[in-house]
Amino acid sequence: MTDTKDVRQFTVGYDDDDIRLDRWFKRHLPDTSFTTVAKWARTGQLRVDGSRATPGDRIKAGQILRVPPAEAAPLPGAKPERVRAPLAEDQIAFMRELVIHRDPQAFVLNKPPGLATQGGTKTTQHIDGLLDALRYDDEGRPKLVHRLDKDTSGALLVARTARAAAFFAKAFSGRTARKVYWALIVDVPSIEDGMVELPIGKQPGTGGEKMHVDEENGQAARTRYRVIERAGNRAAWVELQPFTGRTHQLRVHMAAIGHPIVGDGKYGGPAAFLTGGITRKMHLHARRIRVDHPDGGRIDVTADLPSHFAESLASLGFDPALGDALELQEDKGPPPKAVLKQRAKAHAKSVRKERRGERRGRGSRD
Repeated sequence: MTDTKDVRQFTVGYDDDDIRLDRWFKRHLPDTSFTTVAKWARTGQLRVDGSRATPGDRIKAGQILRVPPAEAAPLPGAKPERVRAPLAEDQIAFMRELVIHRDPQAFVLNKPPGLATQGGTKTTQHIDGLLDALRYDDEGRPKLVHRLDKDTSGALLVARTARAAAFFAKAFSGRTARKVYWALIVDVPSIEDGMVELPIGKQPGTGGEKMHVDEENGQAARTRYRVIERAGNRAAWVELQPFTGRTHQLRVHMAAIGHPIVGDGKYGGPAAFLTGGITRKMHLHARRIRVDHPDGGRIDVTADLPSHFAESLASLGFDPALGDALELQEDKGPPPKAVLKQRAKAHAKSVRKERRGERRGRGSRD
């Protein structure tokens, strides 16, 4: 029997909503083998909200996972669960400098670009691995409730208690939390205040590392955009609000309508980079987060821009105060017909370009 005092509990985060349970283990407990997970399930030790679970079950944001200790099902030759090494003083100082909001239930961090939110293949430095720096007065370890891409900077909410983690996860999955991003994009959209509504799925052949617009099998995804300022027809500074939370949603959507985010070579290719002294770094920043607080009221926090983004705004002659002057928009339902027509036209054009590229590629090999 498993000693119940050693049983671990995890709250399913917003970014893990509707994934398979075995996929959750790959993301968060990568040293736990599938065989171990299957054995825990078979013996009733693996539970979701108190009910027995199987590796293929889909989990929802806010649910509580009951996971046995790593020693509960040892296997010959299996790797032991990694034990976190104590953090160095400079790591602790670094993490605490990122805190821009602190209360009994939550932190908000201003994540720098280039630092991953969670670990993965060949990723050893990440926010999740440094969260012990934010443990005060022997309290529990803080918990991530959503993620930002490695090269995306800005406001990142972290729960300080299990109760807060469950509350925030439900706020994100229920779409009551609001996130505002700033981005520089290539060229200027013909419609300056619009909605992109294109389903997103994993791009085949990339191992899930890249997403794409998938009209047949993708998950619904909606992004509101507004042009704040423009630099002629060369570039625009835009506000982006995701009304769904798909992986790489903002990057995929802006590239799909022909306006990739500056510095996003993964989705925009060579066209995503500007000349004239604009850095090749990603220009996508989580400027603001607003979410209800578990103790009442709201958290509403703004994160300062990283230096490279601020320098690019200055270089293009943009006034940062104009972005903060915009009112937060609520999700008002389906986009206007004009925007739907534009995005359909833009998507069809991108598909035709890809197909032409494939034909040229096949011809060059003959």
